[in-house]
Amino acid sequence: MGRILAIDYGQKRAGIAVTDPLQLVANGLTTVHVKDIWSFLSTYITTESVDCIVVGEPRTMQNLPSDAARFIDPFVVKLKKTFPDMKIVRVDERFTSKMAHDTMLSAGLSKTQRRNKELVDTISATLILQSYMNTTIH
Repeated sequence: MGRILAIDYGQKRAGIAVTDPLQLVANGLTTVHVKDIWSFLSTYITTESVDCIVVGEPRTMQNLPSDAARFIDPFVVKLKKTFPDMKIVRVDERFTSKMAHDTMLSAGLSKTQRRNKELVDTISATLILQSYMNTTIH
């Protein structure tokens, strides 16, 4: 069994989270600048067994694609072309940034630490992955 990898793709950065090899626990891995995402993914997928890639799908409160979809959709299209044999799933990412901030606050992180956008992106990717794991029997 391989890992599940989740991506919170943004205009500047992509938060990355992965499961353990048994797909039991979601863990934040890193944040990658979008210009480096393809080399990161190629290296990671070559060195680790990955069964599925989960990508956050930004939606509005009316359950329509948000403005951010205009740069995430082309990323997902290229992802499917680059890794044609990989299962790729979109997961609603509404509220993940808010939940990430709430998590940081609950953890007692300082105001300076809570402003760390890379940490927010990694936590958001972990929340997207956990959401997928909670709704999927795999």
